Amino acid sequence: MRVLVSGSRGLIGSSLVPFLAAEGHAVTRLVRGPARPGGAEVPWGPQQGRLDPGMLEGHDGVVHLAGENLASGRWTPERKVELVDSRVKGTRLLAETLAGLTHPPKVMVCASAIGYYGDRSDEVLTEKSSSGHGFLSDLCREWEAASAPAEEKGIRVVGLRFGVVLSPVGGALKKMLLPFRLGVGGRLGSGRQYMSWIVLDDVLVIVLRALTDDTLAGPVNAVSPGPVTNLDFTRTLGRVLMRPAVFPVPAFALRMVFGEMADETLLASNRVQPAKLQAAGFTFGHPDLEGALRHVLGK
Repeated sequence: MRVLVSGSRGLIGSSLVPFLAAEGHAVTRLVRGPARPGGAEVPWGPQQGRLDPGMLEGHDGVVHLAGENLASGRWTPERKVELVDSRVKGTRLLAETLAGLTHPPKVMVCASAIGYYGDRSDEVLTEKSSSGHGFLSDLCREWEAASAPAEEKGIRVVGLRFGVVLSPVGGALKKMLLPFRLGVGGRLGSGRQYMSWIVLDDVLVIVLRALTDDTLAGPVNAVSPGPVTNLDFTRTLGRVLMRPAVFPVPAFALRMVFGEMADETLLASNRVQPAKLQAAGFTFGHPDLEGALRHVLGK
């Protein structure tokens, strides 16, 4: 396939591009700023509404991962606007442009997040579950709805709702490694909130499956089938690193540092199951948390 990838320099995209190439697919990067001479790149300006349709012709599939980092700082009113615009405007621009092509791609795989479901205690959540309440849930609804022009054109749209992606080179796990290696890691808040996680290796295979499996469409939970509480996660990480995990971070301290983001990400409970992937017979390479952590950390 010829695959167009946005967000190719992020945690998932930077691994996805060489993975797809190794599988024999030709990858074009959708990049902000000027394209490198001789590189397989297409420039775009999602905030300015700038994207040349002619440069998108001939692609069989699109993987849209671009968006500002949700966990990069407090959610000030200005930051909220940036987070929404980077996802909604970019997705709508890309979907509308693809829908207007003479030969549109067959599939568009779009990133989303399990934040769609909101804080749901120990409720088991599948793709059929309703969305939650709060800024992150609202953002995810708008984000997913922005791909509608592509779907209306007949392009198969897959919305991958990612959980916590485990990788030592980025994301939540990277931030946790230093305090845990120093022996000062521990649960967040009560520790009773569920964490739905997935290793980066499985994410790459899921994206490829979404590109090639015509039976997958609509929202798809990209999480492992073994969600755990934050307390269990921290204990397991401590055991893998052979360090104690007995220094909890109180909820009030997290709220002082991160504000609203603490309640909707660090303290929110998301017990999500990958029902559609399981129904499609997908086999997870790392469904068990301890085995997954040992794999990604080389332990």
